[in-house]
Amino acid sequence: MSDRPPTPSRPEHWDRRMEVPLAVASLAFLTAYAVHVLARDLPGVWHDACLAVTLGSWALFVVDYLVRLRLSGLAPHRFLRAHPLDTLVVVLPLLRPLRMVNLYGRVQRRHGPRLGLYGRVMVYSGLSVSLLGFAGALTVYHHEVDAPGATIVTFGDSVWWTCATLATVGYGDVSPVTPVGRVTAVGLMACGLALLGAVTGSFSSWLIQAFTREDEKRADTGRPPGGSPGA
Repeated sequence: MSDRPPTPSRPEHWDRRMEVPLAVASLAFLTAYAVHVLARDLPGVWHDACLAVTLGSWALFVVDYLVRLRLSGLAPHRFLRAHPLDTLVVVLPLLRPLRMVNLYGRVQRRHGPRLGLYGRVMVYSGLSVSLLGFAGALTVYHHEVDAPGATIVTFGDSVWWTCATLATVGYGDVSPVTPVGRVTAVGLMACGLALLGAVTGSFSSWLIQAFTREDEKRADTGRPPGGSPGA
């Protein structure tokens, strides 16, 4: 009987080969977009370079999606249902930085001490909120800064509004007025509710398990819950 590990399938082999390139493309996309939006006084050639990097990263995501569709052997509609996040990453540039979170998870599973379930939820949620928040703030600022009647006129305003939206606070002192800004707001609201709900649920579950283990230990030693020896 051979001890050799099983040979990965073609889709698995492709996924492993594309982990780092897609993460780099996500970082390049976010960096180029940030420079394009924030450095408004740069010469036109630099803005063209940023646009080329952005389109190049998008093209890499499209190629990866088509190759994975081909290797899966599934019909397009079945592949779409089986890989909704990959489809959204191709269609919505705002979600491309999440590829970096995916790479972190795979590297951590292979090379680092494996975090517990609650630790992974906290780390993934924190990374996702940070990346989505930054990308969302850039998107809103890009479309709001020159809009008539806009209240988000600086990147600081956009970051403040993004934090309030992700936290589901919604102060209302600033708000988007453009269609793209409002669509982005809806997406950030949904992400904020989902991610905060996941963190809150995981933390509550961790507390319940911690208290349950403590009560079980006290029961094993004959101590009443909340009591002290001899009480």
